[in-house]
Amino acid sequence: MNIIIDLVIIILPISLYLLNIAYNNNYKRTNNKYLLSMILIFETFLFIIFRNNLNSLILINIPLLIAYLKRYEVTSIIISFILLLYYIIYLKYNIYFIFLEYVLYYVIYIIFNKKILRRELHIYIFIFIKSMILSIEIFYFNINNNPFIINILDILLKMIIFYICSYLIFIFLERGEETMNLTGAIKELEKEKVLRTSLFKMTHEIKNPIAVCKGYLDMLDINDKNKVNKYIPIIKGEIDRTLTLMDDYLEYTKIKVNKDITDIYMLMNEVIDSLNIYFKEHNIKLITNIPDDELYLNIDYNRIKQVIVNILKNSSEAIDTKKEKMIIKINTKLTKKYFYITIEDNGIGMDNYTLSNVTNLFFTTKKNGTGFGTSLSKEIMELHNGSVKYDSILGVGTKVVLTFPIDVNNEFENNLSVVGDNTILSDQ
Repeated sequence: MNIIIDLVIIILPISLYLLNIAYNNNYKRTNNKYLLSMILIFETFLFIIFRNNLNSLILINIPLLIAYLKRYEVTSIIISFILLLYYIIYLKYNIYFIFLEYVLYYVIYIIFNKKILRRELHIYIFIFIKSMILSIEIFYFNINNNPFIINILDILLKMIIFYICSYLIFIFLERGEETMNLTGAIKELEKEKVLRTSLFKMTHEIKNPIAVCKGYLDMLDINDKNKVNKYIPIIKGEIDRTLTLMDDYLEYTKIKVNKDITDIYMLMNEVIDSLNIYFKEHNIKLITNIPDDELYLNIDYNRIKQVIVNILKNSSEAIDTKKEKMIIKINTKLTKKYFYITIEDNGIGMDNYTLSNVTNLFFTTKKNGTGFGTSLSKEIMELHNGSVKYDSILGVGTKVVLTFPIDVNNEFENNLSVVGDNTILSDQ
């Protein structure tokens, strides 16, 4: 039972340390280089607090051994000093032998630090020193009245337990650090791979229209008006497509928001008015449920307009022209904490793979798509402390929900009332 308690005292803090590494690697935070040192010192204090029986302190030196093996010299000295005081003051231990023990540990560390000793040999010598000191204590000072053979077996058993536990704990710590750091490195490699793929794709997208322009310029005869009239618009269109691609890329890499108090309902109506002709030309029925009221949010007018236009454009392009009714629905909902815009279409929908990657940079299923739009929209919404959520069923349609936080403390709070189906609801 004592061994289990000792192992918990050592392993639990080390596990928390490894979890901290994983968390920092996941969120791109710098790991505290002194954290393990603090953990080892903390473990030593845990032994002192919860384990005050000398005979049960088999594993108390493991934090010290780990500090030596990790080459934490200052930490090792601090732990040794704490243990010296603990043995001498609280356990009334023999000062000479306990001092000799920890001096020998330090000497072994100096030799180990010069790379003369392997790790396993360091552990063996550490255990040998402990067993010799323990033998002198038992046989010379007669700290117990057990028979000779019992004392020998007791020492051997303690040293075997110490070796197995210390070795396994150190391997657990070392492999854990390697695994966590490897996971972080793999994520960085994956990001680099995505970046390389993205740059390759962007280069490919730019190269194609340039190649088309070069081909038509090679065939162009300025004396042939028919070719001029036919090729020039094509070349111009390819150049425009290249510029659009570059503009999208610059928009994504230099995205900024300039927030101001804006009537979101007015913004939505302006977007719909500007796209009405487009919807009519494509025989798309637009059903809206926007209150004839005012709702002021602290947003960037142009950026949010860009998000809504992008989603409506994607919805219209996803409409299956074979369907008798091509419909896009726009609804709003207001609660005490959030404002929601829902845009729903009865288009071709998305499968699970497409849905899970829809907001990834450069991901697109369109023949001439760049993969910037949805990623840019997500970034803009996050800069507004909001979110964009996609829900789709292949062959049925797609629903997009934009969520905006409500600042109920602003001076426009009195304008939060709405009418009809958009009555303020309490957040669940």
